[in-house]
Amino acid sequence: MQVILAIFYGIIGIVVFFALFGLRVVNQYQRGVVLTLGKYSGTRGPGLTWIFLGIQNMNKVDMRITTVDIPQQEVITKDNVTVGINAVLYFRVISAEKATLDVQDFLRAASLYAQATLRDVIGGFEMDLLLSERDRIAGEIKKIVDVATEPWGIDVTDIKIQDIELPADMKRAMAKQAESERERRAVIIKASGELSASETLKQAAANLSSVPGGMSLRTLGTIENINPDPSKTVIFALPVEILEGIKALGERFKGK
Repeated sequence: MQVILAIFYGIIGIVVFFALFGLRVVNQYQRGVVLTLGKYSGTRGPGLTWIFLGIQNMNKVDMRITTVDIPQQEVITKDNVTVGINAVLYFRVISAEKATLDVQDFLRAASLYAQATLRDVIGGFEMDLLLSERDRIAGEIKKIVDVATEPWGIDVTDIKIQDIELPADMKRAMAKQAESERERRAVIIKASGELSASETLKQAAANLSSVPGGMSLRTLGTIENINPDPSKTVIFALPVEILEGIKALGERFKGK
């Protein structure tokens, strides 16, 4: 009888052991891929689940968007300029069983494939286009990586090119070019201002010339403003036209 009880309690202990240690919790953002004797037998959803210890094995897969840094790559552009580029890959697993069964390490595989694609695509563009249209180039890289990783159960949501490191001599050349461009704009703005001022002066001179003695009065006013200090004397050699204008102005007032 004691032997039977011992066997009974032993069986109960084994059942309890398997029952307790076979429990698994799958989080809301996870899926559990179950293998039974090495063969795929199903995918468990979020919540409390149970597997048979020793026979079944569960691999949990994170279904959230994952961010992977693509380290800086030395890439030669189409016009033979060596640039350093790093980027960020955003993707999510849409099929937990494919990500587990069809690729050994989907995270590393997606990162390495994105690195290789980055070098291939950037090599087909010239440097100026790379600097001005990085979003379009990143979109082309995303399309290629998305198509390649789809059989792995991965959906690439976005790829962002972060930094483009140029050679030192190229940076200096671009800085000189930017400085020359700023100087050119400054000259154009100054010339435009002088043109506008000359047009205004032209109109003012025409208005003064239309009035007898107007130009002479303007000249006298200018002379007065040059040196308002009465203790100092300024001598000007006036053109004959100014003297004639003053004379005509005096005769006009005398006639009145």
